[in-house]
Amino acid sequence: MINGTDSRAIALEILMEITQEKEYSHIAIRNALDKVGYLPKQERAFINRLVEGTLEYKIRIDYVLDQFSSVKVKKMKPVIRNILRCGVYQLLFMDSVPDAAACNEAVKLAQKKGFYSLKGFVNGVLRTISREKEQITYPSRENRLSEYLSVYYSMPLWLTERWLGEYGPEITETMLQDSLRDHPVTIRLQTYRMNPEVCIESLERQGAVVTQAPFLSYARYLSGFDQLAGLKSFHMGSFVVQDVSSMLVTEIAAPQKGDTVIDLCAAPGGKSLHMADKMEGTGHVQARDLTDYKVELIRENIRRTAVTNVEAVKKDATVLDKESVGTADIVLADVPCSGLGVIGKKTDVKYRSDLDKIQELAVLQKRILHNAASYVKPGGVLIYSTCTITREENIDNVNWFVENYPFELESIDPYLCEELHSETTQQGYLQLLPGVHQTDGFFMARLRKQQG
Repeated sequence: MINGTDSRAIALEILMEITQEKEYSHIAIRNALDKVGYLPKQERAFINRLVEGTLEYKIRIDYVLDQFSSVKVKKMKPVIRNILRCGVYQLLFMDSVPDAAACNEAVKLAQKKGFYSLKGFVNGVLRTISREKEQITYPSRENRLSEYLSVYYSMPLWLTERWLGEYGPEITETMLQDSLRDHPVTIRLQTYRMNPEVCIESLERQGAVVTQAPFLSYARYLSGFDQLAGLKSFHMGSFVVQDVSSMLVTEIAAPQKGDTVIDLCAAPGGKSLHMADKMEGTGHVQARDLTDYKVELIRENIRRTAVTNVEAVKKDATVLDKESVGTADIVLADVPCSGLGVIGKKTDVKYRSDLDKIQELAVLQKRILHNAASYVKPGGVLIYSTCTITREENIDNVNWFVENYPFELESIDPYLCEELHSETTQQGYLQLLPGVHQTDGFFMARLRKQQG
């Protein structure tokens, strides 16, 4: 096992790559941990938690640092700033790490990085926080609710204010709490060509824990394993990693045997593979995406699951494909979006989003919908979905689409369990909220094209 300073040094390098070079956190973490795959599971888990936790709580951590440091966070040298952030995360959120160890290892790391003259500064700030952490004050919940929620749950203020306005305090706090909790890996058991019970037994023999997920009989939570790549059932294609919300999209699409399906923005292919599974090897699913990299992700999953009725194709959803006009029984437009429904799994989203980006995405989504409309056969179905919770990207786009194209919303109640039935599902759409529905935040709507 490597020593504490070395494991923290790995975490620091990952944080520097994310905060300074703007790499996506999941990519930076995955690449770094792949390089140290020889380390024990516990050591890799420590590095992963330290990085992810520091990022998740960055706003709160910076608020605390600004209370105790003579140099404000924004004025600190980037390396020192991230060393202190890691130190504060350990002091406030990692009970398994003694305060003295968190402080000492941070000082050693500062020296190792060549900041010998700042070791006293690092030591002083962290030891003061360690002594006085029970006296940390946050904005007044009673008088400054939006600021309190923003700092305490480490969510950008503009987003907290927006959610308070749209959903009210109770639901907003529920979503904020969900954004910081651990989210289990959710899998979809293949039901055609595979026996789900055999898959479950195989996973359990390998030491994994398999529990029922909500709303769908074939959805499970998977835990207790080291790496997915080490599970025999994964290589056999017996299951697909996919959130329940994503599975519900295919449920409301309700593909029939022999259908022609076009999935416009398909990578990594979960919904396309689910469509194929529902169609029991018949019909044809064309899974499209914009780049070679994304198309290869889809192809990898097709190969792993040995599905025969899915084809991965490189196409730009914003460019009309004349050959596809009027050819599809079902078109799935799971469009690029702000991703605000998956902040709990993709921490970067909350730091990379803003109002301008949401507006730009809503315009892009309309362009994709314009083309999608022409691919659907008369009487066919268009499914519109996103992994976000903004009106502009969801119901506003649907209302715009219905006003301008020959489509009508139709009830999705026949395809959902009774627990999910509501006034909106009867109308034809569903907005899932993180923490409220035990899924990612997700929007989906079913639109039927008029005949003739």
